[in-house]
Amino acid sequence: MAGRLHCGEPARLGSLPAMRIDAELLIPGRGDPIPHGSVVFDGASIAYAGPRDGVPDTVGLADVEVAAVMPGLWECHGHFTGMATADLVVDAAEHAATKAARATADLGATLDGGVTSVREVGGLGVYLRRAVEEGRVRGPRLHPAGNILSTTGGHADVHGIPVDWVMSPRGDPIGMVCDGVPGVLRAVRLQLRKGASVIKVCASGGVMSEIDHPIHQQFSDEELRAVVEEAERAERVVAAHCHGKPGIMAALRAGVRTIEHGSYLDEEAAEAMVDAGAILVPTRFIVAAGLDMEDEMPPYAYRKMVMIAQHHEQALKIAVAAGVTIAMGTDIFVSGDMYGRNSLEVRHLIEAGMTPLEAVEAATANGPSTLGPQAPASGQLREGYDADVIAFDANPLEDMDAWGDPERVTHVWKAGEAVKRPG
Repeated sequence: MAGRLHCGEPARLGSLPAMRIDAELLIPGRGDPIPHGSVVFDGASIAYAGPRDGVPDTVGLADVEVAAVMPGLWECHGHFTGMATADLVVDAAEHAATKAARATADLGATLDGGVTSVREVGGLGVYLRRAVEEGRVRGPRLHPAGNILSTTGGHADVHGIPVDWVMSPRGDPIGMVCDGVPGVLRAVRLQLRKGASVIKVCASGGVMSEIDHPIHQQFSDEELRAVVEEAERAERVVAAHCHGKPGIMAALRAGVRTIEHGSYLDEEAAEAMVDAGAILVPTRFIVAAGLDMEDEMPPYAYRKMVMIAQHHEQALKIAVAAGVTIAMGTDIFVSGDMYGRNSLEVRHLIEAGMTPLEAVEAATANGPSTLGPQAPASGQLREGYDADVIAFDANPLEDMDAWGDPERVTHVWKAGEAVKRPG
């Protein structure tokens, strides 16, 4: 039944043409599933989502019939870097135009995998967004951060090349090195000047950076507070890369909105996140995938990936058990086959103890909240929300193999327009 098109009179809502989807199961993003549900678009917005027998009388027969319909997925820790390698030193020598060309393919693959919105926390998204909005490049809606803010020698620095090169306009397009309160204030303002929707900061060391340690705190409490306060003046929130607990706690004290990764999160840190109303974007996808990438990663990075992996798995389970709000994110950053498989993160969340419905909520309804005041009406099948909608060939709440397989996503609508359909 999936994908059958109706060729009769167009559905109508009032005086405007409407689009109607009938589904064996409607998954609203937040709330209980609805058997035999329908979704009606009125242009770029949802006009109706609910039981089939409640569709307004002014709307005709279904244009499309599918097995399961749900909101488009939110990727809350995405990167469109166009990197051909996981080695940051090698990547730094490539021209940005080459990387942007690769990233356009990754944008299309991401959309075809069911992701209709990406909070892009570092990469080329601030530049690619315009091409997507103009319709010249297929891709999800982008909510970019611009450069990742890093201390000198921090996670978004490139330790294997001269610091003067990194800090020059020719340097790494992913990270921006900044130190001290005046330095971080200018760095935030430069991202706002580019149109950043969110600010990304490294509060701890990382895996892909050569010299720093994932547990160690980066940026002082004073610097982190300055970043958060400057972002708040522009109604932006801050996403903090944090593996170690010292960085997690410092970021929470500063008032960040989201903790990215959280590899060494424990019960105390989880309680602090709940009290602060902060959101965890765990990115289990990249940690699990990284363990199979020894031949593709620099030796120092693979050693650190192995070091954090078990802690990260346990930390996610602690967060789920403590009731920390979680949003889906993958941290895919090397161009190629991983893009489009983003929804595999949903399965990882279920394996960590979330119910399938909770994991879907993390992948849809919770996504916009990671943008704070910049959050759009998205991630739910509700009247007035963006008509960003996807369909599966089966019930993904029961068929776990549907997650991570872009072929199982039969339809994608973005702003009410069909951007993927059978055939």
